[in-house]
Amino acid sequence: MHIFKTNDKVIVKHAGLLYSSPVWKWDSFINREALHSEALKDIQSVTANPSLVADLEHVSTPIASQEIWASGVTYLRSKDARMEESKDAGGGDFYARVYSAERPEIFFKSSASRAVGPGGTVRIRKDSKWNVPEPELVLFICSAGTIEGYLIGNDMSSRDIEGENPLYLPQAKSYDGAAAVGPCLYVPATTISPDTEIQIEIWRGNDIVFAEAILISRMKRTHQELANYLFMEMSFPHGAYLMTGTGIVPPDWFTLNYGDVINITIDNIGTLTNRVGE
Repeated sequence: MHIFKTNDKVIVKHAGLLYSSPVWKWDSFINREALHSEALKDIQSVTANPSLVADLEHVSTPIASQEIWASGVTYLRSKDARMEESKDAGGGDFYARVYSAERPEIFFKSSASRAVGPGGTVRIRKDSKWNVPEPELVLFICSAGTIEGYLIGNDMSSRDIEGENPLYLPQAKSYDGAAAVGPCLYVPATTISPDTEIQIEIWRGNDIVFAEAILISRMKRTHQELANYLFMEMSFPHGAYLMTGTGIVPPDWFTLNYGDVINITIDNIGTLTNRVGE
């Protein structure tokens, strides 16, 4: 099941059919325990509408009142990259400690107003010279603390700012257009398969300048572990999104340019496409 958001509709795609109702509102529709079962009940009360396919050409960012949080150093590749970028500042050992610690790294990423969706423009900071996208699986956790769905996320990062001092992480990670999520909320009947693959392609003009893929099973931490820490001392009345970290890091010589197109694909969810702008 896939749940899409447009400016005025919530659209459910299930078994190849499209459903919507004017009484469905994003925050209340998705923020439910056993969301897959509850949404199945909802679509039984409405008639499938093939004309909704036109609305899917103009989907918006699948977020309303939710916050976006993020997890760091959850893959070995991320640990190694963070240690390398921070070694001159003396902060490299921090990332090795986080990778092996019981407590994960969790930080605030974006409000809904700063996030962008499918086809939107992500940004690189004007005071940074080394910027990369980070393709990630995003969890949707309802207000009761249960994982109810999944999205694709792009955790835009300024590696030189974070590398200068780990305390600069908020500036390296959180700014206008630094988070992209979409293209929909994927709500399977069971938890997502560990064999799910995350892929990224970065296009510069007609050329692919970087491409890689990784399985989510390469994560060191479990999804529920991350969700539990996020909800341990915080409440989220409309649920929350949690980026689960990246295992894909471009080589150190690579940085994004204005005009680059980033395609992130995750099995069963779809593709999130964003262009880099000012």
